[in-house]
Amino acid sequence: MTDRNHLSDGLLLLTAVIWGFAFVAQRVGMAYIGPFTFNGLRFALGCLVLLPFLGPRRNRPRAAFNTPVPMKAAALPAVGALCGTVLFAGASLQQVGLVYTTAGNAGFITGLYVVIVPLMGLLWGQRTHRGTWLGALLAVAGLYLLSVTEQLHMAIGDFLVLLGAFAWAVHVHIIGRWSPRTDPLRLAWLQFAVCSLLSLITGFILETIRWTAIQQAALALLYGGALSVGVAYTLQVVAQRRAHPAHAAILLSLESVFAALGGWLLLGEVLPARGIVGCALMLAGMLVSQLSFLSASTHRSNPPANAGQHRTLAGGDAARPHEPQRSG
Repeated sequence: MTDRNHLSDGLLLLTAVIWGFAFVAQRVGMAYIGPFTFNGLRFALGCLVLLPFLGPRRNRPRAAFNTPVPMKAAALPAVGALCGTVLFAGASLQQVGLVYTTAGNAGFITGLYVVIVPLMGLLWGQRTHRGTWLGALLAVAGLYLLSVTEQLHMAIGDFLVLLGAFAWAVHVHIIGRWSPRTDPLRLAWLQFAVCSLLSLITGFILETIRWTAIQQAALALLYGGALSVGVAYTLQVVAQRRAHPAHAAILLSLESVFAALGGWLLLGEVLPARGIVGCALMLAGMLVSQLSFLSASTHRSNPPANAGQHRTLAGGDAARPHEPQRSG
């Protein structure tokens, strides 16, 4: 490996650390403000961080896998609105779920979208490698141990975050279809802006917004918005230009591990033995699914544009191999 490869791997690991600890920031912030207000302000900060990178650029799609015809400039706002709306759904479900569950649980359950993405691809004819099915079985077994009680009851917070994982998977497919046809940073900025606007409108309707509460949540907002959404997304885009896809898949999947570590170190969250085994199975499922998907893609002449992708944002909240996208 070259020094540039090592640098890319280091940047991807740093991205996973930032995204993982963002789950902690998201929980801390909601001690002061509501989930929709938090997301609205968080994504607004992400927009501000990305703004300097939207100066004069050659609005040219990146060349990858026989990229389709570039998107017309007039279509970009509509695509940005669609991506932002789906992003709003995923981020809202995750953020509300975090009111009722731990940062560690949310991190691992959110990570299941990397298993859901290739399975969802079956709906429009994408082939799924047998390793993906093995990964799905491991992930489901892990989810059962982590979230389902002996009375077969699943906590509402874990359930909401699981629904959010499906929204993240839909988001990955949409980004995989449209981002190769346009400037990915402009598309990211537009979707962040739409998500912020929808979140703030919902917050004004459902929540009480006080300036003093926003000030108390300022540190969590700065981390979750400026660092997680803005900086980490940019690091990921830069790093994946030279990173090996398999390395990117493994390193970025560690986001869930850092979420659990952050919850333990900063919030005192402790997983029982059953939960630890569940997390281990879920992480194994994510890695098996992701790496088998990448392996299958290398044997195809035209692998799907969303191969190996992650959320475009996430922060817990915004993505992977072959320049995948994330969220969080």
